Amino acid sequence: MISIPYGNTHLTMREDGVVQVLESRIGELRRAESQEKLVAQAMEHPLGTPPLWELARDKATATVIISDHTRPVPSKKIIPFMLKQLRQGNPDIKITLLVATGCHRGTRQEELIKKLGQEIVEKEHILVHDCDDRTQLADLGVLPSGARLWINRAAVETDLLVAEGFIEPHFFAGFSGGRKSVLPGVCSRVTVLGNHCAAFIDSPCARTGNLENNPIHRDMTAAAGMAKLAYIVNVVIDEDKKVAAAFAGDPAVAHEAGCAFLTPYCQVTAGRKTPIVVTSNGGAPLDQNIYQTVKGLCTADAAAQDGGVIIICAECADGTGGEDFYQALRDCSSIQDLLERIRATPMDETVPDQWQYQILARILEKKRVIYVTESRWETMIRDMKMEYAPTLEEALVLARRLTGAGDTGEITVIPNGISVFVA
Repeated sequence: MISIPYGNTHLTMREDGVVQVLESRIGELRRAESQEKLVAQAMEHPLGTPPLWELARDKATATVIISDHTRPVPSKKIIPFMLKQLRQGNPDIKITLLVATGCHRGTRQEELIKKLGQEIVEKEHILVHDCDDRTQLADLGVLPSGARLWINRAAVETDLLVAEGFIEPHFFAGFSGGRKSVLPGVCSRVTVLGNHCAAFIDSPCARTGNLENNPIHRDMTAAAGMAKLAYIVNVVIDEDKKVAAAFAGDPAVAHEAGCAFLTPYCQVTAGRKTPIVVTSNGGAPLDQNIYQTVKGLCTADAAAQDGGVIIICAECADGTGGEDFYQALRDCSSIQDLLERIRATPMDETVPDQWQYQILARILEKKRVIYVTESRWETMIRDMKMEYAPTLEEALVLARRLTGAGDTGEITVIPNGISVFVA
């Protein structure tokens, strides 16, 4: 039997017809040292740049971009070392911790305490980024795409800009971490929407695990350069969200090293594309709504034949995850019509969530999608031009009928669709 994460439990399926099971090797990550020592060692031997203390030696001010409440970055294991080295270089340096919320809501006090610890929250100067507050923003000019780079002033009006972060596969930026601390982390909503525009999302290079010729990555990297991001500490985390590896130094060099380290653990190779692919979004909390499950669908899409069927098992306890996201699929006359309208949308007219329903529509253009989820979402799923099944067994019967494959149809199973990417 094969186990598929679903909410806080699992669904199971027989191996009949299954020709390949694609799984990550993240569980093989084993720490040789403590989390603290891994970070300290990385900072003692930075890649492509002098140590942080040396960078801080002649600086009066420094801004440290830190992750917000939506990211599982173990900041308690990173920030104390960054603060220590900054003050080692200059005991009188004035430090601002800038919370990279992107377009998320502001991080609350209790969330900061959970992330950083009581002592740091009480002692350090912390500023929470607000992408809509024009008084916080400065215009740094034009990105390679032609979009304007509006960025938090605290990241601009400082002598030294550095950042923490973590690296994982990302379904259109290639990987998280590195330059993403700047864009989208501390940029205006206008700049973020431009970076997620239809033309960029439509690029075949804007895919999980790919940085080469990726237009989204290109603008993000340019933004980090224009902001003069000088140094990063990025980590790779294991299944328990603990530091398994750390990379420090030049933003581009350290990030590339982290991506190269992580890739063998996350990249899988499908022997062949199959007419049916079964996957999940990794269970709770990552399968909390349909919006989030687009990430798992992207992985399955790369393993499915055109004209095939993707079955995704997801509890979707919160429903769609966004009214605009839902309405775009519900109200379109056809998937093709929706894609044509999105693709005709100029960069400066990008709207929130457009990228998410664009990616889902792109999948639905060539594949059928069946959701195995709670029955209360059946109408909503059908409204969004997808199929519903109450059980995985019934979904497989429906998939075989839709593909015309019968009982002989080959099946690929990707138990956790957000833990891997298909090469």
